[in-house]
Amino acid sequence: MSCNADDVENRPVITEGIAPVLLTPQSNFNIVLENANATSLATTFVWNEAHYEGTETVINYTIEVAKAGTDFKNPTIASVTTATFKSFTVEELNAVALNAGLTSFVEGKLDVRIRSTVGAVNALPQTSNFYTITVTPYPAWPNWGIIGSATAAATGGDGWTADADLNYNSASKKYSITMDLAAGEIKFRLDDDWATNYGDNGSDGTLDAGGTNIPIVTAGNYTIVVDFTAKTYTVTKNY
Repeated sequence: MSCNADDVENRPVITEGIAPVLLTPQSNFNIVLENANATSLATTFVWNEAHYEGTETVINYTIEVAKAGTDFKNPTIASVTTATFKSFTVEELNAVALNAGLTSFVEGKLDVRIRSTVGAVNALPQTSNFYTITVTPYPAWPNWGIIGSATAAATGGDGWTADADLNYNSASKKYSITMDLAAGEIKFRLDDDWATNYGDNGSDGTLDAGGTNIPIVTAGNYTIVVDFTAKTYTVTKNY
């Protein structure tokens, strides 16, 4: 087999044609994600196919997500596919939102779009329109909270009806919170439920499963640090 210069010169060239068009989700999309529904469907991204001029080839689609208003400067790649749709479970969309920089339990906005390319080298990128969706993610780590009569001023009621969520430090692997406490008692529990909770039977800074309520003798502002792996905690009054 051989070819001449004319064969090479006449070889079809692929050029940009029509960019993909994102159809859903649109800017009226608003979802509060919950770990209890992790395997449920959150949403499906759907778009019209892109078109290229020249030899027919495989078109790759990348779903790009970025914090709203950042002009996709550092987008998170949510998925790459050759289809024109992609469904996300609650767990998958939650991971995308956290990777894009949203804060757990805080409503945030994400710009979403589709980028099409061709070939193994992802050549000739074409970018779709974008929409801004609203997402409230949950932590990708266990959701521990503090509850008890000492937290009443912060959580409302008698303090035993709602948790104040602890903040997780991925570097130290510890949870913490700084808050005002009244004289009273506290406990720690997982996922706003009593199925897994910790107190301290000996008031020795060691957590005990289902243990005795931890006393707060004096009202004030406190910093609480908890290590649920080592089963230890500290309660420090701030002056």
